[in-house]
Amino acid sequence: MPKAMPIGARATAEQTVEFKHTLTAHHSELPPVYSTPDMIRLMETAAFLALQPYCNPGEITVGTAINIEHRAASGVGAHILAEAVLESFDGRFYTLQVTARDDVQEIGRGTVNRATVSVSKFLDKMKAQLKTAR
Repeated sequence: MPKAMPIGARATAEQTVEFKHTLTAHHSELPPVYSTPDMIRLMETAAFLALQPYCNPGEITVGTAINIEHRAASGVGAHILAEAVLESFDGRFYTLQVTARDDVQEIGRGTVNRATVSVSKFLDKMKAQLKTAR
């Protein structure tokens, strides 16, 4: 079981938008703006960083659900800052409020849910599932 994670625990993650983070990188007909999956990945990273200091050795948190609105476009060269703040928890399940901002405005917001897992147990389960699938 993880250490007590205080409500309000927070962290940020940052990146500068490169072509590989744009819609155009995935489909040439789409505009060269920051993709929603890349914004969500940055929000998930911030959520992971907010909770990781409270995990025991051998534990991590993994994403279980997302509810995100992508509200504004950002282009190549924009600096993106994602922030995650722990809002609530129930046992080993956590809900974090997340936001993303570029140099000008908020571009996204929502919630990310994460759960604490033992890395070794998680990997053993994945290996067992892989064997069963074959």
